[in-house]
Amino acid sequence: MAGKTGPVTVVVLAIFAVWYLACLPMNADALQRAMPDAANHSLLERFLASINLPDGKLAAPHQIIVAMFQGIFLEPPLGRRSLVYHALITLSSALSGFVLGAVLGIVLAVLIVHYRSMNKSLMPWVIISQTIPILALVPLLNAILGKLGLPIIVPKALIATYLCFFPVTVGMVKGLTSPDVMQLDLMRTYDASKWQTFWKLRWPAATPFLFASLKIAIAGCIVGAIVAEMPTGAQGGLGSRLLAGYQYNNLRLVLWAALFTAALLSAVLISIIALIERRTMVAMGVRGGQE
Repeated sequence: MAGKTGPVTVVVLAIFAVWYLACLPMNADALQRAMPDAANHSLLERFLASINLPDGKLAAPHQIIVAMFQGIFLEPPLGRRSLVYHALITLSSALSGFVLGAVLGIVLAVLIVHYRSMNKSLMPWVIISQTIPILALVPLLNAILGKLGLPIIVPKALIATYLCFFPVTVGMVKGLTSPDVMQLDLMRTYDASKWQTFWKLRWPAATPFLFASLKIAIAGCIVGAIVAEMPTGAQGGLGSRLLAGYQYNNLRLVLWAALFTAALLSAVLISIIALIERRTMVAMGVRGGQE
């Protein structure tokens, strides 16, 4: 319990316990249809029935795990019922938007930090841009880009870019301005140019901020790609599976499986960025890979 594993395990078990208990009241209607004489059964029997209903409002954790296992391992990887197939479609859009958003965020941050006019003109618009609802952008981008004959991946990647560039921009602005006055004065004492100061001082100081922003951004890209898939009627992607599970009651488990597959995909990508961060920090001479 002194480490991380014990407390995390306790919290997860508590969530599972509350989740299982919530199945009984949440699935009461479906239980009444499946077991008309439910009042004549014991509480334990009703509970066991409620956590195994295929069409309940709240799927039990073990049902979601089974549905994910079937969708990931038991279906052909490129089949339309495979979660791997749909995850790859979503991942392609998310990673395209992630690369574009990260590059755009870094460039904007460099301009904002080094040019006062850019700071006054760009930064307010960067903040205001995040007030636009994503669902309002999706049909607009699809209508405009569809008329241009561009592939369906382009609007999805642009939505992912929209959610990615903001945390990267804000994080890099904070990181690039993190060196204190004494460090900047020391670089001036060495007669360092603006770009020498950038590469030798500002960029190394901003690296931890960059990786923290990238972790937020990659999760936002997955969300953006999924949201972009839902209202367009896309035939592939985790967003389409979520929409199918919502529209058809007999596919309710599909919704839950796709939802947790998206969460798992985000966790894997964040872990990869965290691993790259540790290796980068070690290469920079930071003890233990952390600042």
